[in-house]
Amino acid sequence: MGIFIRNAHVITMDGITGSGPVVRSIRIEDGVITAIGSDLHPVDGDRVIDGRDRLVSPGFVNAHTHSWEMFYKARYDNLPLELWLAQAYPVLGDSRVEPELVRLRSTLFAIESLKAGVTTVVDDVLENPGQDWAQLSAVFDAYEEIGIRANISGHVISKPYLDTLPFAAEYLPESIVTELRSRSVPTADEYLDFSRKAFEQYHGWGDGRLRYMVAPSAPQRCGEDVLVGATELARRYGAECHIHVLETKTQLVTGTEMHGKSLVSYMHEIGALSPNTTLAHGIWLTEDDMAMVADAGTSISHNPISNLKLGSGIAAWRKLRDAGVNLGLGTDGCSSSDSPRMLDVVKTAALLHKVTTPDFTAWPRVDEVLRAGTIDGARTAVLQDTVGSIEVGKQADLVIYDLETMAFTPRQKLDHQLVYSENGSSIETVIVAGRVVVDGGEVTTVDEAAVRAELNERLADIIAWQDRLDADNSVLTGALTRMYNRAMSAPAPIDRFSGDERAWLV
Repeated sequence: MGIFIRNAHVITMDGITGSGPVVRSIRIEDGVITAIGSDLHPVDGDRVIDGRDRLVSPGFVNAHTHSWEMFYKARYDNLPLELWLAQAYPVLGDSRVEPELVRLRSTLFAIESLKAGVTTVVDDVLENPGQDWAQLSAVFDAYEEIGIRANISGHVISKPYLDTLPFAAEYLPESIVTELRSRSVPTADEYLDFSRKAFEQYHGWGDGRLRYMVAPSAPQRCGEDVLVGATELARRYGAECHIHVLETKTQLVTGTEMHGKSLVSYMHEIGALSPNTTLAHGIWLTEDDMAMVADAGTSISHNPISNLKLGSGIAAWRKLRDAGVNLGLGTDGCSSSDSPRMLDVVKTAALLHKVTTPDFTAWPRVDEVLRAGTIDGARTAVLQDTVGSIEVGKQADLVIYDLETMAFTPRQKLDHQLVYSENGSSIETVIVAGRVVVDGGEVTTVDEAAVRAELNERLADIIAWQDRLDADNSVLTGALTRMYNRAMSAPAPIDRFSGDERAWLV
């Protein structure tokens, strides 16, 4: 049985009509869009959805997120990245999450994502102290059941914690330095062997919806053998290689301290930039860095809400686009942005960069931010031929909005209202691979009430565990604060803060 959507307003995001709404009917069969037109008719047995007073758009692609943080939603505030990481991803104490909790966490994250119109997530699954096979399998199992589309990573940090940061070891007690340096990290061979196994077992799982991706954490957190090996594996399997790069000024300083050059220049030198590579954040890039990223065909996931909450800086949206860099949009995790709602991110991206220049011709346009949230986001995930636009032959990943809501009242330019007025409350139906996974605003594939009840039964223990880890890692706060202040006071070739950097330079 197929699905037939009759005479809806449609934002296709294709190369012809782009973000401009048109009235069309859509037919879906076997998970694929088989016809789009103004004079179509359903086939016997089709489920017919009346498109009157409805808007259909591609599902959003969340180009950078971490489901680990679902249990940490709204737990921290007013911490820059390096201090926040020591709490949200603790390096001291027993931080391993059992597979059943990984499954629960992933299911909750997918429920909230789907109800917000997000049909694809690039889930960089960072497990502490390291990811094992049971944890990875739990994520795939959860996402297969609920019906979301996802790139799911094996995330790796192959350097000892103190070797990933500048200056910090100088400010810590010797006993803490010794403890941190005694913790084992995976070797390049161990990680690459794990990833080969994951590609063979899970890449294309769930009828092709679920794909494994490699994710070396960052160039300062992994050795050259991991960075190059992961890049090669991604290209071999037609997958994404996802990596955090130049999220903060501290990381800009780190590149100089470690390599005497920018981290992008280092990656370019060793061959760790490719069309399959996506850099998460990419805030503190110089114009030379941008040129190298563009020349390699590498993408960037722009995560403006997370960057604002962690005070990381403002990415150079227009300069990146003018350089030819493909930009997707991401929420980041639920502890650094506190929600997987991509509509919030799309609106923030549209607004934030308007205050970076008085040249209003350089401000983000509605069509640009919608592209970044859909088809260009799909490209960051190496899924541009599969999803991201409503076209015949592509997977049917669609969102249907009720236009008889206050967000679309009065009915003006629907694409503008989708970006600036809609917050997800008008979402009526979500379809992934031709399967209705949200109907009437409710998830159809799992019992949400039962999932939340399971969380509530375990929540007291989860919070007590988090409190213990916070206490264990509070010993790092003073040293990381001194490290942060030292990095902030260092002169740099660029400034991505909104204030006058001269006020804190030494």
